Amino acid sequence: MKKLPYESPSIQKMNAGLMNKFGSRTEYEPVRQIDGVSVHSMMAQYGSPLFVLSERTIRRNYQDAVRAFTTRYPKVQFAWSYKTNYLNAVCRIFHQEGSWAEVVSGFEYRKALGNEVPGNRIIFNGPEKTNAELELAVNNGSLIHIDHFDELFQLIELSDTLKKKPRVAIRVNMDTGVYPMWDRFGFNYENGQAWSALTKIVESGKMELTGLHCHIGTFMLSTDAYATAVKKLGDLAWKCKTQLNNPVQYIDLGGGFPSSNTLRGSFLPGTDSVPSVDEFAEAITSGLLKLGFGADELPLLILESGRVLVDDAGYLLSTVIANKRLSDGRRAIILDGGVNLLFTSFWYDHTITPAQDFTHHSEDQALYGPLCMNIDVVRQSVNLPLLNRGDKVVVHKVGAYNLTQWMQFIQMRPNVVMIDEQGNTHLVREAENLEYIEQLERVPEHLMKR
Repeated sequence: MKKLPYESPSIQKMNAGLMNKFGSRTEYEPVRQIDGVSVHSMMAQYGSPLFVLSERTIRRNYQDAVRAFTTRYPKVQFAWSYKTNYLNAVCRIFHQEGSWAEVVSGFEYRKALGNEVPGNRIIFNGPEKTNAELELAVNNGSLIHIDHFDELFQLIELSDTLKKKPRVAIRVNMDTGVYPMWDRFGFNYENGQAWSALTKIVESGKMELTGLHCHIGTFMLSTDAYATAVKKLGDLAWKCKTQLNNPVQYIDLGGGFPSSNTLRGSFLPGTDSVPSVDEFAEAITSGLLKLGFGADELPLLILESGRVLVDDAGYLLSTVIANKRLSDGRRAIILDGGVNLLFTSFWYDHTITPAQDFTHHSEDQALYGPLCMNIDVVRQSVNLPLLNRGDKVVVHKVGAYNLTQWMQFIQMRPNVVMIDEQGNTHLVREAENLEYIEQLERVPEHLMKR
């Protein structure tokens, strides 16, 4: 029997919170400022509700992630996931830090060009790419990740009219031990689809096969799944070199790293249950270094992280507009910001903190938004102090996906401000108004008459 290597025991600090006098867990201390800027002063200036982004946190998260990987592997490149948060101010921070752009639509591709990202530093993913979008990407020298055979044949046909060879990779889906599998996107590894696609690309002679890509899931809690993905992509990379005589230049592990948010239904908070970026880096880079490539032929490692880099840099500041008792006796608080702004409330139990002093009396409460919809639940149950009409609260870790999936539904979308590293606030997206909402509407002539 093989003896397991010894690992010294370690003590991990837990973040379950303090207990109140009733024996239930209280939430958090009041948050009166963000990056040194008063919550109340920002709401007085920019209104409520209000999204706030921390430039300092974004840069720190990116630099920490780069350090985690580059100290373990010599060739690493991050590509900012535009779908996570494509506000130009956010994207430009990542590009200033050295990140490429990863896009999944022609709309996002053009945003990346507008943010002055060179074409050869844009990765074009996604299942839908029109001929015009593919031609634009090819002429700009972008990396095109092929999602399905129809796209592969589309590119072969299109390449006859282009002056450049498309630089392509394929997206691979696989069994990593995490279920349900993300097999909707890309070519399957186990049934041979991926190898068939690679063979067709090389034998066509009309494309330049540059890499291999996978994205095994979202909010992944298993580092072992990434180790499995590296091993399977490494197998394909080795076969590309030895059987197709076409070494790949990079292996793209996609994204999926979780933030420290707490998933709904979790027993422990995310700060205690989510692996760190260093743990993911160790699993991935160790696997890469075991593939058998020489030091001079190691593939570039590309990472398309989004959520883990920006989630905890975002806050929603909201105002209590009412509180009431429900029929089951629970207290309910109504906020002026609901799921129209916080799509991730369907996924997470977001941390909610008061923004002012409060009574020490607390109880479990439901937090609702202002929409006339029963699904408008910000938190199903949270232990908070008693809050009154006009009190302010801070919803934490909302920087990922909310500003790309928010809805103009019943209410219009509010201002978004960014706090720079010097503590200055900048309006990075203006609140909508009725004129903005109606500018694309057209009313037929016969409906203009009374």
